[in-house]
Order: sequence, then structure tokens, then C-alpha cells
Amino acid sequence: MQEKKSHGLNDAVSSSSGYIPPSKIPGAMPQISAEDSKKNDKLKEELEEFKKKVLKKFPFTTFLSVIPAQAFKLFEEDEGLLPEEIAKKPLHLMMLIPEDKFKEIPKKIKPEVLKLIKESKQELWVHIKTEVDLWNYGLDSKFEFIDAIASSFSLHDKGLLGTMRLANIHKTLVLRKFEKYVASYVIGGSLVRGTAGKDSDVDTFVIIDDTDVKRMPRMQLLEKLRGMIHDYIREANALAGVKNPLNVQVWLLTDFWDNVKDANPVMFTFIRDGVPMYDRGTFLPWKLLLQMGKVKPSQEAVDKFMKYGEQNEGLVTRRMLDAMQDIYWGVVTPTQALMMLAGHAPPAPKHMVNDVKKVLVDSEKVMSASELKFLDKVIKYYKDYEHGTLKTIPGKIVDELLTESKSYDKKLQDIRKKLEAKLIVNDAEKSYEEVFSLLKKIFGDKNIDELVKSVDKELIGKGKLPSRFLKPLKEIVAMKSKVKSGKVTPLEMGVLRRDATELIKELLNYTQRADLVLEEKEVVDVKFGDKEGELVLTDSCNFFIESGRVMSISDGRFKLSDSRELEKALSAHKKNSDVKIPSSVLSALQKELGDFEILL
Repeated sequence: MQEKKSHGLNDAVSSSSGYIPPSKIPGAMPQISAEDSKKNDKLKEELEEFKKKVLKKFPFTTFLSVIPAQAFKLFEEDEGLLPEEIAKKPLHLMMLIPEDKFKEIPKKIKPEVLKLIKESKQELWVHIKTEVDLWNYGLDSKFEFIDAIASSFSLHDKGLLGTMRLANIHKTLVLRKFEKYVASYVIGGSLVRGTAGKDSDVDTFVIIDDTDVKRMPRMQLLEKLRGMIHDYIREANALAGVKNPLNVQVWLLTDFWDNVKDANPVMFTFIRDGVPMYDRGTFLPWKLLLQMGKVKPSQEAVDKFMKYGEQNEGLVTRRMLDAMQDIYWGVVTPTQALMMLAGHAPPAPKHMVNDVKKVLVDSEKVMSASELKFLDKVIKYYKDYEHGTLKTIPGKIVDELLTESKSYDKKLQDIRKKLEAKLIVNDAEKSYEEVFSLLKKIFGDKNIDELVKSVDKELIGKGKLPSRFLKPLKEIVAMKSKVKSGKVTPLEMGVLRRDATELIKELLNYTQRADLVLEEKEVVDVKFGDKEGELVLTDSCNFFIESGRVMSISDGRFKLSDSRELEKALSAHKKNSDVKIPSSVLSALQKELGDFEILL
């Protein structure tokens, strides 16, 4: 079944693009057979000595390459080779030299090259061209010559041939997809101006004729075209074997013409400097008309450009004021971060100066009055800007604020280090105090070493505390002396703080369980799901304890309580001979826990 041909640009955009074999793309480097590869290697080997001699004589050579055999006839006819010269079937080479060496071609370069050809005893014909000659092929609409040169086999290249190959492959991919809708494919930028380096970008323009578009909005069409044409860039890079970035601008013909009429400087530069690699009579007439002074901006374009001068002061004033906003957030946000580091919520801007004074200046004593004064100044400027009372701000003031904000930021970095150092000391002391006050409550007023041994023997040794807590306990002891050296990092302290918190929680659970040790008849174990709790019966009130949480049971409901209330009830409790569990307690257990079991 034959593929349906597209009948318009809409169809060309919507249809899927068919696969194009690399062998059909001028300049592409497809996979070749082993036999062809050997031929190429042999050819390169035969020409290697000739190439070395040429480059030694003329090191300024931009590139030296072998023209494809199918293009020999083109160049033979173009340069008017005699029949007897053609009969010798010479191998055609292209030698490109800089334009400033043009005058040396007839008297120096050509005679020397002919001498080298004679010495090589090979049938060679070297076409010596300058960059102007190369681009004139495009300006003369001889696009088949550009295709041939881009497809030539490189013997030496400073980068220009590779970038030509890249652009030419991309052009071919675009033409195969959009057929007659490509009005022009133009190369420009530093490559054409002769200022490009080996890694330079390749700048091209694609102008698409959209005059037959009826069904699709032009903006939608342009976005689709850009997406598809840009998708070919990666493929072109791979086929060309170069890594130069290819920058492609896609324009609809109607939009491009509107920009030319409006005297868009980008379009004027593009038309003036660009060289078509493909053109259907669109680009070259514009170029000639521009050179003749016939492409002139309209009166509307002149008025539009004149207005930029009138608007200049207002635009600059607006941008200077907007810079004030950036400076403000660059000062306020890191200040809020330090307040958070100091353990406070980030203050609102209207309260910031007072809150920072209380915390960082008066309490922590890490910020000086001069930094606070600068913070106040920036906030006042911003308030005036926000309320619209700040109409203008001189560039000198913006520069001063920017310089001061840099200095302020450096100060904040120092303040952060000081705060982190203080926090490390405070955290270490707090963790130490909380842990060992609990241990003294459990084991009595012993020294540190004895308390650590008691934990190991009485709690860990008897399975009342997991063994993993012995290491952080010892680290808490060691950390107290280590922090004085200032060698503890916030990360180390964070790990220790986490371990200390977990250890304190386990010790609290243990002390609560120890405080609740009563005679068996006054404590009933309750199992619900995969958890267990304890029902504590007292004369005044009943309690339920689970994972360290104390709940009182009254009026058939659980209420949050604490160990202090429990201890008060226990101290007033008179031990009974019999255990009595009221039905209201059982109902509360059922309501709160669901299914449960009383373990006797």
C-alpha cells in the first residue's frame, strides 16, 4: 500500500516522518562495509603524505578534503577542465584557505600545490578556494556545490567542514520532511563571518512558507514546527560526527516578513550576513533589496523605535525599584533562617527588627548594633517601596545597599557558626543533665562511672533496656568534654541528640514501670491486639498505662492523666485482700481498646 502524500503544511506537520537512510543524506557518515572501509583507509593513506606537505607549506589551510566522485562533473564543468584533463580521471580535492590569502593563490599557492601534485605522482586536481568562494556558491544558488563540499571526505579540518556538514545534514532532514514548504534554509553567525572557532555554535534560520495554512492557528503551527525541526538536531549531530551546538531559529514566512517591515534588527542582520544553503527565491531577493537600500522600515516602525527612547527613563526607574525587592529578600530571608536556628519561629517582617534585637543582639549576643541598623534600613526602604511612597531610588543607593548586603551576608555566615557552636554546647549539656538525673533517680546518687556500670548490669544485663543504648550513653559522657574543644560538628551533635532523646524516652518508660510496681492483685495485665497495657486499681480512681502513657478511668471513659496524679492515688491507696474490677471499668476498656484479654 502506498503512503498517502501530504497535500498541505497541516498534513506535513501531522504526518509521521519516515526513516531516511544515512546513505541518502549528504554529508552523513553511515555504516559502511568492510571492503569500502579498507578502500577509504587506503585512499587516506595514499593522500597522507600529500596532505602533510600541503600543511607544512600552507599551515593556514582551513580544510582539505576529497570531493565525492558523483560531484566531480559539477566541479569540472564549473572550472572548465579540458577534455584531455577530464580523461585522466583525476581525484578532486577541495582546499579552503582564509580570504586574506586570496592574492597569493595565482603566484604562490597554486604553483606550489601543482609542484606537490607532480611529486606525488598521483592524478589529483586541487580546487583552491577561499571562504568567500565557498559562501558564494550559496549566494549564486549553487546549492548542489554546498551539498558536495559538505559531503566531502575530510583529510584535514580546523572545524569549518564539520560544521558545514552538520548544518547540511539538518537541512536535508528538514527538506525531506516538509518538502516544498521550506522557503529558505540559511546559515549565518560567526561561521559565515569567518570568526568561528573549532567549538563554535552553528547558527541557522529555517523559514517555512505558511501561506496555505487554513485549519491550524499560526502560533500552534509554529510550536509544532519548532518541536519537529529541533528534534532533528540531535540526529544531525550524530550523523555529522561533530559536537558543535546547532542553534536553529524557525520562522513562518508571514511572521518573518512582518518583522522585516518593522525593522527588527535581528532580521536585518540575518539578511545582511546570512548565506542560503537552500532557497526558493525568497531569501536572495531580500538580500539584494537590502544591499540596494530598498528594504526600508515603515513609518510605524520608526515611531515604535523612537518610543523606546521616551520610555527609557521610566523603564530604568522601574527596574531600579525592582532591584530593591531583590535586595530586601536577600537580607530578610537568611535573617529569618538564623532566628529559626536560635529556636524561634521566623518573625514577620514588621516585627523582625524588634525580635532580632531581643534574640540575636540582646539574648544570644551574636549580632552587633550596626548589622541590626542595616536590617532596619533595608526593611524601611522596602516598606516605602511596597506602599508606593518610594518613587525613585538612585543607582548609587542601590549599589551601596548591594555592597552592604554582601557584607551583611558574610556576617550572617559568622553568626551562624557562633549559634551552631552554642547550640552544640547547650545540647550536649542538656542531654547529659537529663540522662544522668534520670539515672540518679533510678540508682541513687552515684558517680558517673558507677551509673554507667549500673545501667549495663541492672538494666541491659537483665533485659530491661536494649543493649544498643550502652554506646550512646558512653558517647554522651565523652561528648561533654569533647564540645569544649570545638571539634564537634552539627551533624555529630544531631546524631547524639537523636540517640539521647530515644534513651531518655526508654528510661522514662522504665521509671514509670518501676513506680507502678504494686502487688500482683492491684495490677492487672491487659492484652489488646499486638499490644499490652496495665490496669492499676486504687481506692480513689483506676488507671490504664500503655507505652508510658497514663490514662485515668472515670465515668466509663478514658481521660489523659500523668504520673503525678497516679502517684497521689497510690500513696492514698489501702491494700485490699481482693481485686475488684467494676463493670464501668470493663465497659471503658471495651470502648477504648476494642477486644481485649485480662491476663491473670
